[in-house]
Amino acid sequence: MHLLSFGLLLALYMLSTALDNGLVKTPPMGWMTWERYRCNIDCKNDPDNCISENLIKAMADKMANGGWRELGYVYLSIDDCWAKKQRDSNGKLEPDPDRFPSGIKALADYVHSRGLKLGIYSDMGNYTCGGYPGTTLDTIKIDADTFASWEVDMLKFDGCYSNDTEKAIGYPKMSSALNATGRPILYSCSWPAYEGGLPPKVNYTLLGSICNMWRNYDDIQDSWASVVKIIQWFAANQDALQPVAGPGHWNDPDMLITGDYGLSYEQSKAQLAIWAIMAAPLIMSNDLRTISEEAKDLLQNRLLIYINQDSLGIQGRQVMKVGCLSVWKRQLVNDQYAVAVLNTGDDGLPRPFSTSLGLLNITEYSAGYKLYDVFNTEYVGLFKPISPINLKINPSGVVMLFIQPATVAPHRSYFGFL
Repeated sequence: MHLLSFGLLLALYMLSTALDNGLVKTPPMGWMTWERYRCNIDCKNDPDNCISENLIKAMADKMANGGWRELGYVYLSIDDCWAKKQRDSNGKLEPDPDRFPSGIKALADYVHSRGLKLGIYSDMGNYTCGGYPGTTLDTIKIDADTFASWEVDMLKFDGCYSNDTEKAIGYPKMSSALNATGRPILYSCSWPAYEGGLPPKVNYTLLGSICNMWRNYDDIQDSWASVVKIIQWFAANQDALQPVAGPGHWNDPDMLITGDYGLSYEQSKAQLAIWAIMAAPLIMSNDLRTISEEAKDLLQNRLLIYINQDSLGIQGRQVMKVGCLSVWKRQLVNDQYAVAVLNTGDDGLPRPFSTSLGLLNITEYSAGYKLYDVFNTEYVGLFKPISPINLKINPSGVVMLFIQPATVAPHRSYFGFL
């Protein structure tokens, strides 16, 4: 009787807190301030790179005019350090008046006029990670209502300066509060990252019912070592993580750092490939005003985006590992697949790798499959299940293949080169 009552209460609780905004049936794409700009508030000495409405407007212009918006990069999100150090006399959060003189509502209007969506940041705790006013349990409703009144489209809800009990109450409560505003607001939860990212401490069934996406692990840093650390953690824990992702609720390995300082060209391809295989949000944090054409081409690769945005929403998995080489595979619509072979070695010599569709368990079509190299944007050939596939993977690099049944017509209007 007690078990039945507990089960019923849990079901009712999850029903009452379920996020019902219909958003992000495919992984969200966009741009965020944190990795590239951190908590830079020095607008006097660094006006072009401080957290301000001028920075957000500049990025909005680039996203609208640089081909980003049309490819799906539509969320433009302010991370920490946007607020005043105190709430107003009514207990509401306010933007810093020197850096956001027009206010967040006016900034949202500007972003919306560019065909984009504005995201904002808050923290389930006494303070944000940067030391600004946090959202406590008794201010959740007022903050949700404030964000909705500003016509914000996304909330990243961090977890500094709170305890486990407050998070367990606060994250579902914010979900309900956002729902109650009537405005569809993408809800990005950092909760799992503060709880070790894994069951049983993290209840992914509950998370999937209250959040659109969630950070599982540590913050990404601008380095290859950080990217590899994240990839390896997701691979080691994929049995717990892979099944919980899907349309409307995604694992988030953190921001894309392509176009910043820490990754080589090969390493940038590697991060993008594995993020696409993992059905991860593609949220950039870089300077779109100065990004190189090389980095821009990678981030705007149409076939990579097609793979990431696949409507099945199945997160891919690491299916093989031999030394520094690992093979990742994702099932896509229409019996299509994406495969990435990652080389985490750095000894200066490309590694040979041989496999076949049969070894990859891609054997449904006896007529064979057409293979395309995603980053070289070229047709590789028609392969039967037993045909050898011989690759060379550059140090700290990747080869990514799009695999399509021979009988399926290519989507020429989207892929371009197919």
